[in-house]
Amino acid sequence: MAFMGGRTTIHPTLIWDSSDVILVDAGMPGNLEAIREEARRAGAPFDRLNRIIVTHQDIDHIGGLPEVLRAAQGAVEVLAHEADKPYIEGAKPPIKMNPERMAERLKQLPEEQRAKVEAMMAQPPRAHVDRTLGDGEELPYCGGILVVHTPGHTPGHISLYLRRGKVLVTGDALVSEDGELQGPRPGATPDMATAMASLAKLAGLDVDAAITYHGGVVTRNVRSRLAELAAGGRARG
Repeated sequence: MAFMGGRTTIHPTLIWDSSDVILVDAGMPGNLEAIREEARRAGAPFDRLNRIIVTHQDIDHIGGLPEVLRAAQGAVEVLAHEADKPYIEGAKPPIKMNPERMAERLKQLPEEQRAKVEAMMAQPPRAHVDRTLGDGEELPYCGGILVVHTPGHTPGHISLYLRRGKVLVTGDALVSEDGELQGPRPGATPDMATAMASLAKLAGLDVDAAITYHGGVVTRNVRSRLAELAAGGRARG
């Protein structure tokens, strides 16, 4: 995916069983066909999509949301944390796409790319949030999904713990590089102190694997690495 003058790989997550098909985050505008193709390859029935859980408001997580909703064959419930709801719905501009924050980065882009980003900033993608989620809420889908409020990257950032399989979907609370978990990226995280403190909640979970939006699936030393990162956050606090 091309974004802001570079290329990056993102990892939306599909969770499904005989009753539900749930997409966690929706990528950028134009990612619909890529999401469809990955669902097909995984054997997930995309035509039965009935829920989208949004981990937070950033454009690479909600940019494709309107397109996915338009393409859905049935009713799709959108779920997100209350604190990020107004940004997802367009009542407030995305925190990280304000002109002051973006001005320097826009200067570095070629003219055509800069025009596209400016157009997106003028009319950010938006979608109605049907249901808000709270910290510690248990969703009775696909074997049980625990909602963990992990603010810092954005005020309403959430991570999801999938009880079946002991898998943690981190959103941007964590990233990974070369198969190892890393803390949140400082340049994309306005409140690093809160983001690092949030990791203590994740370290308390019985996790066998993590899916980071930037970096993908991690299965190596997940629990010990979570504990190490959380300890670093406590030390900073």
